[in-house]
Amino acid sequence: MVPVPPRRHARPHAALGAGLSLLALLGAPAVSLAQGAGAVQGSPVPPLAVPVAVPPAATGEAAKGQEPRMPEAKGEAKGTAGKAADAKRPETKPAEAAPEPVPAQGKAQDAKSPDNKARDTKSSDIKTQQAKPQEAAKKSREPAPLVYAKVSTDPNPTLTPRTFLDTLRAAERYAAFAEAGGWERLPEDLARLKPGERNPAIPALRHHLTLTGDLPADAPPNDRLDPPLVAAIAAFQARHGLPDSGILGRLTINALNVPAAVRQRQLAASAARLMGSKFPFGDRYVVVNIPSAAVEAVENGAVARRYVAVVGSPDKATPPVETRITDINFNPTWTVPASVVKNEIIPQMRKNPGYLAKNHIRILGPSGEVDPTRIDWAGEKAVNYTLRQDSGFDNSLGQVRIDMPNRFAVYMHDTPAKSLFAASVRFHSHGCVRVGQVKELVGWLLQGTDGPNGPGTNWGPIEIETGIADGERRDIKLAKPVPVVFVYLTGFATPDGKAHFRDDIYALDTPAPEPAATGAIPPAAPPGADAASAKPASAGAAPTAPRPGAAHDAKPAPARAAATKPAAVKPTPAKPAVGRSAAERHSLESVEPIR
Repeated sequence: MVPVPPRRHARPHAALGAGLSLLALLGAPAVSLAQGAGAVQGSPVPPLAVPVAVPPAATGEAAKGQEPRMPEAKGEAKGTAGKAADAKRPETKPAEAAPEPVPAQGKAQDAKSPDNKARDTKSSDIKTQQAKPQEAAKKSREPAPLVYAKVSTDPNPTLTPRTFLDTLRAAERYAAFAEAGGWERLPEDLARLKPGERNPAIPALRHHLTLTGDLPADAPPNDRLDPPLVAAIAAFQARHGLPDSGILGRLTINALNVPAAVRQRQLAASAARLMGSKFPFGDRYVVVNIPSAAVEAVENGAVARRYVAVVGSPDKATPPVETRITDINFNPTWTVPASVVKNEIIPQMRKNPGYLAKNHIRILGPSGEVDPTRIDWAGEKAVNYTLRQDSGFDNSLGQVRIDMPNRFAVYMHDTPAKSLFAASVRFHSHGCVRVGQVKELVGWLLQGTDGPNGPGTNWGPIEIETGIADGERRDIKLAKPVPVVFVYLTGFATPDGKAHFRDDIYALDTPAPEPAATGAIPPAAPPGADAASAKPASAGAAPTAPRPGAAHDAKPAPARAAATKPAAVKPTPAKPAVGRSAAERHSLESVEPIR
């Protein structure tokens, strides 16, 4: 009979210890999983505050605010085994207090050891459980990682001193393709073709890619999507600003089905827009090709860095510019112009009186800051004040502005809306150019400029972050201004002879339709002339001599004149934003707060 009580005590203890050991095994992975979920910052789902291994019943009790001392809230099952373990706990006290001989005490202490270890394990699990919600809340506040769309790795710049002539040659080549019949239109179901599969449209695809130089002329002909053809598709995609995966997708099929005549017109129109340029190419310059929505830092004839960009939307187009970058502004402020105050701020304040405070926009009058509640927002008196947005993360210009004096008052800058850099279509700004990884570009621009610690120092990543971190406005003048150009090239050729194409987002390549000239409406006659004597203009006829007031003298040039008469096809820089002054274009960069 003597050995029986120890067995009774040993079994509940053993069961409790085993249960807690299992909890420890379940709890440790749960902690790791919770921490792992928080570590993946890119996940759209916030890290869980409750361990993955917690049963539903236990999770519900924890949510009700049960005592942390109750191990069931951690993860023990509330079944018979758990209740038995709770009932047996007081039995350990008589055993501990029984007057046994010394050797027996040692055995009793040894018997208690698993229970004590189990209690320690439970206590540790409870503390871990209490700390998890705090860890999850902390991790959920961490910003999501910045994601940028993939940009080309081609070292050839979009614009060089040779681009004009190279593009003209490419236009002639594509004109020959068009005259020879171009290429066949590919069926849309070709987009479902997988590598290695066969399709009767493959020979037409091979012919197209051979003409454009993407597929070597000596490639073996067949009707299979073999590795050489996959590589040729990837080369075609890279030339058209598409992800160069080599996979035939819908966008790739659409690009392949653009007629050769359209491609020739893109090249000719782009070359025409380059005529008359006096851009001062040097060892270091910056190129922004608006249709590509990309920024290139060119050094010694090659692209040193290329960044994604967000450029003007079609109704607020980014204008072509040739100028120099002179200054870098840390923590810039933004002054709201009267036009934006009238058209956007006042309507917003009528709907939401806290709009200015939310967007950190202050009202400044002749004697200092003005309380927004003192202004009658039902009228338009607010335009008589200066509205200025404070610098900071929420500022529409972000933390950095790259100044480049020009008559359109546009520039490059940072933005708080960095999620737009991940999109493949990036035409969202009000005219200025937002640059992804702008601080890296700033570091490149500041090369050769004395750093914050005086002559002999430089502006590295740490110095740039430190200069921004204090929150104070700081203007840094470049030791040597860097030339910068904004161009609109939907078709251009690089020195290696490859023709590159981008979407005509502003519809500048298509010539404007000519005015009706059917003879029904006679042209305007010169002053003093008899209107009846005016001859009707025939369709497509060119005027024999310029006459003041003649209607057909003002009509746009025909499409074929694009390559020879640049003045007729060169777009007005501010065409999509007619009626806006330079100051207004400058101000329209407050996209996020104003919208």
